[in-house]
Amino acid sequence: MRIARFSIDGNVAFGAVEGEAAPGTADGLALNIIKGIPYGDFELSGTRVPLDKVRLLPPVLPNKVVAIGRNYAEHAAELGHEVPEVPVAFFKPTTSVVGSGDAIEYPSFSNELHHEAELAVVIGRMCREVPRERVQDVIFGYTCANDVTARDVQRRESQWARAKGFDTACPLGPWVETDFDPADAVVQCTVNGEQRQLGRTSDMVRSVADLVVHITEAMTLLPGDVILTGTPAGVGPLYPGDEVAVTIEGIGTLTNRVIKRG
Repeated sequence: MRIARFSIDGNVAFGAVEGEAAPGTADGLALNIIKGIPYGDFELSGTRVPLDKVRLLPPVLPNKVVAIGRNYAEHAAELGHEVPEVPVAFFKPTTSVVGSGDAIEYPSFSNELHHEAELAVVIGRMCREVPRERVQDVIFGYTCANDVTARDVQRRESQWARAKGFDTACPLGPWVETDFDPADAVVQCTVNGEQRQLGRTSDMVRSVADLVVHITEAMTLLPGDVILTGTPAGVGPLYPGDEVAVTIEGIGTLTNRVIKRG
């Protein structure tokens, strides 16, 4: 099931996305409004709204976004790094999260903004110290993400808080797909229609299960929290006016336009 979060006439709701549409269009898609919030058991109201009549919001409002660096060997190599012995984890603040169709604001303190297409894991229940055999029980679903990075800032600052945590640096969307197998899906990024990144989740050094186990050894994850699983090779520059799209096979396409801040 595809579950979106949206606003219409000043009201915010969740809805199940129904129907099929050609890539890049919303024709034929509708939202069956969910009663309450979608974590756990929920009911569909039967009230449907055409998708092209609403504004899509970030599909979840995470308490925290835990991101993993250098989880694809070729990406680590293109930046001149080895694959780390243990996963490299960092945080992106909730204020960095935007939805599909929202703008990515080019930060004034950077001259080298990069895209990073990623599979995002959405947590569905509070969990800590999750055993490997229970990982699937705590996952709500999956969505597309763009770990937008100020690469020049990342190189000169030992902590990545500013380089990866600035406002609008974490686009998520367009919705959460609850019926998805992360073992071997295509991850693609295009900029102005030109392919930049093309990889498969099977190329990840650590699997989704590995990452959930590793992260929850240290911290409690809450419903709606997000794990970014790393990016394949091919990261590259973004400029004001660019349209960047992250497509994950079996989920959908997250699209954002880059603008100048202010």
